[in-house]
Amino acid sequence: MNQLFYQLTNRSTIQKSLFFTSALVLFTLGSCKKEKPVYADVIYTKPTLVKDPPVVFMSPEESMRTMHLPEGYHMELVASEPMINEPVTIAWGPDGKLYVAEMLTYMQDIDGTDENEPWSRVSVLEDLDGDGKMDKSSVFVDSLILPRILLPLDDRVIIGETYNRSLYTYRDTDGDNVADEKKLILENNKRDNANLEHQSATLIWGLDNYLYQSNGSLRYRFTKGEMEVDTLMDAPSGQWGMTQDEVGQLYYSSAGGETPALGYQQHPYYGNLEMEGKWEEGFEKVWPIIGTPDVQGGLHRLREDGTLNHFTASCGQSVFLGDKLPMYGDLFIPEPVGRLIRRAKVNLVNGKKVLSNPYGETEFLASTDTNFRPVDTQTGPDGCLYVVDMYRGIIQEGNWVRKGSFLRPVVERKGFDKNIGKGRIYRIVHEEIAPAKQENLLNKSNAQLLDYLHHPNGWYRLTAQKLLVLKEDKSIVPDLKGIVTGGDPFMGSILGDTDYALGRLHAIWALDGLDAIDKSLILSALRDDDARVRMAALRVAEPLLKSGNQEVIEAVQTLKNDTNPEVLQQLLLSLRSAKDKAGNKTIAQVISSNPSNEAIAVIGEESLKEVPLEIEQIKKKHVLQNTHTRSRIVKGYTHFKNLCASCHGKNGNGIEGMAPSLIGSPRVTAKKWDIPVKILLNGLTGPVDGKEYSGVMAGMKQQDDDYIASVVTYIRTHLNNERGVAPWQVAKIRRDQKDREDYWTIEELEKSK
Repeated sequence: MNQLFYQLTNRSTIQKSLFFTSALVLFTLGSCKKEKPVYADVIYTKPTLVKDPPVVFMSPEESMRTMHLPEGYHMELVASEPMINEPVTIAWGPDGKLYVAEMLTYMQDIDGTDENEPWSRVSVLEDLDGDGKMDKSSVFVDSLILPRILLPLDDRVIIGETYNRSLYTYRDTDGDNVADEKKLILENNKRDNANLEHQSATLIWGLDNYLYQSNGSLRYRFTKGEMEVDTLMDAPSGQWGMTQDEVGQLYYSSAGGETPALGYQQHPYYGNLEMEGKWEEGFEKVWPIIGTPDVQGGLHRLREDGTLNHFTASCGQSVFLGDKLPMYGDLFIPEPVGRLIRRAKVNLVNGKKVLSNPYGETEFLASTDTNFRPVDTQTGPDGCLYVVDMYRGIIQEGNWVRKGSFLRPVVERKGFDKNIGKGRIYRIVHEEIAPAKQENLLNKSNAQLLDYLHHPNGWYRLTAQKLLVLKEDKSIVPDLKGIVTGGDPFMGSILGDTDYALGRLHAIWALDGLDAIDKSLILSALRDDDARVRMAALRVAEPLLKSGNQEVIEAVQTLKNDTNPEVLQQLLLSLRSAKDKAGNKTIAQVISSNPSNEAIAVIGEESLKEVPLEIEQIKKKHVLQNTHTRSRIVKGYTHFKNLCASCHGKNGNGIEGMAPSLIGSPRVTAKKWDIPVKILLNGLTGPVDGKEYSGVMAGMKQQDDDYIASVVTYIRTHLNNERGVAPWQVAKIRRDQKDREDYWTIEELEKSK
């Protein structure tokens, strides 16, 4: 400013006057920027707790009166039975239509009769008058087997079914809201025989334009209209639900492992990273406001007052990215057994993300309606948070309520099996913030979509990016590059509070999806003022780092002095692509300069390691085994990691309170090899070596003989140096025990030795 005044001394009086007038106008306009309002966040007073509540069917209006939220928030009904039944997940198409997956055959009685019949569907709902409540329902796709994957693209929707690993797109070509086109986009004819609770249940479009599933180490991407498959190094093993934050970091959960959130310290592309202290102390405890006798974990999972004491069914989580509730960036985790939804703050502590409950021993949303079963949450186009309530008695799948289980007599006594065929969708609204009117993006031009890349609601940002990528129209590339390199608009940054950096972030990933990233754009983005843009620039720079582009390598290395800890962490991850001594030197310097950053220490140490993949290590360890045995060990490792590790620990050492160690276990190492086979086929209940564990171990009789043989061979041979088991041996035990339906107990197994 001093230089400007100095230059004015040689200008005319008119020029001086114009300058001062302009400066005064800009100052006045800048001072008119609205301050962000502050909203009260006062939690409710808990009602008197009923330890063993009656099971009473309530109308949606009655049920909403049982729901407790912080001051200023309330629920609004969006849809309910008979418009929808047994809803499990929702997703909006870019045209504003709401798609609902309905598992119409799920646990229609205590034995799950006809559960696997093709009688389920995906419906599409429409709000015709813009009041936030759905007015019209149409069956989009019928005759499905328990639909679990729902991802709208453009005018197509990806739908995945239980047991079916293939994926299809469906399209309505004549405008009647009924799909009349079905196309196979991913073919995998091997049936998924895992229990339906353990199969992949979510598919999301990641910020990086890859499609990620909640379980498994594969990801997918549309390339020239075809689905391209890519492998992940070591993806977290999640279950029902998956979400991402504004920079594309994924969040998983595992109900079976009683883990409300995992996999969020780094992107799964770089491998799984779990850190001690990722939750504040006590975060895993939940605080229902009603007795919860139907807990699969049994008395071990109940407090003296009859309430659930720990997450046991976490699912359907979402990072809220809307603009009409004052909780942007918070993680929401439904707990249907507890009849509640946790709100979690994501804090950066010593470089690692730590989740905390802002309400202490109270939940963001809790209900005293025994049939309230929140199973999914989503950020809506109107900027609000949506909640899918399956509204039913039994929430656990039949494997956990069969004869001999803890749950079955509870279900029979309370009559939980009587409430079926219902379902509600709600939205959470703040009384001081009006929900937005939804806009139709489907028919917007490319130029119009650009304006939505910096929209305050993340749903619009990602939808606009997705449409730009799917259109594959490279005529928009110059405009996208202009957004990345142009910085914040001058007047926009003065007059409003728009976060234009988010527009640059999405423009980078749109360019990446159009295969239009170049060196000059990377070099510019690496110098961006916003840390989120610099992190994205590092990720898209990795191919050039891998190819040894010296100019990019040098530009990347300059970020070693970045003041943002998350940029430094991404720097370490991206430098793994460089694979040269200079890169390793930079990693070592970043570690040395940030001694208190726990994440940098762990990520940096891993980045400097030259360790072969785990499977290669297993192959080398068992190089003397025959081909069939070695193959079973490798397959068993994959099965174990994807399912068993959530309870027994990734190395088989057991998890306190969850499941015992398998290393040195007398059942696993027994010379009578049929004992672990029997346990895997039918499951196990009761104490193990005098210790009680949470719930029962569910049987896996639905898996084929090769699957069972592979898992048993892995835990016997790799973990315990004992002889493995062949599929024919499993088949023999299966035949011998074909009439057995009950779990095994240790006492029975001991007698069978």
